[in-house]
Amino acid sequence: MSEHTEQAALFEWAAWNQSKDAALNMLYAVPNGGKRDKVTAARMKREGLKAGVPDVVLPVARMGYHGFYLELKVGKNKTSAEQAAWLTALAAEGYLVDVSYGWQEAAHKIARYLGHEPKEFGL
Repeated sequence: MSEHTEQAALFEWAAWNQSKDAALNMLYAVPNGGKRDKVTAARMKREGLKAGVPDVVLPVARMGYHGFYLELKVGKNKTSAEQAAWLTALAAEGYLVDVSYGWQEAAHKIARYLGHEPKEFGL
């Protein structure tokens, strides 16, 4: 599966489980990835888009953290230098950060961050 497919599956899981924890309503994606034409890429950069920002954000304080930033990967993909720098900086600011491989791993970590056992969410 592609990162797009995995991320879409993660958000489908979150939508399906919002009735179990309304905090999942706050989960959102950062549109950093994907191919764009040069005009669109330049416009988005002027609007504040920055390379390396993690894919998924849950701006809900839990477990002593301000929120949860998650980088979603597939296969043998690794974080880029920019992504690693963002994860380090966000952790230093009091956020939980993580790299997950596939939507199910990400969903497990989100469920645990919210204080639930993954099986409560059909995982």
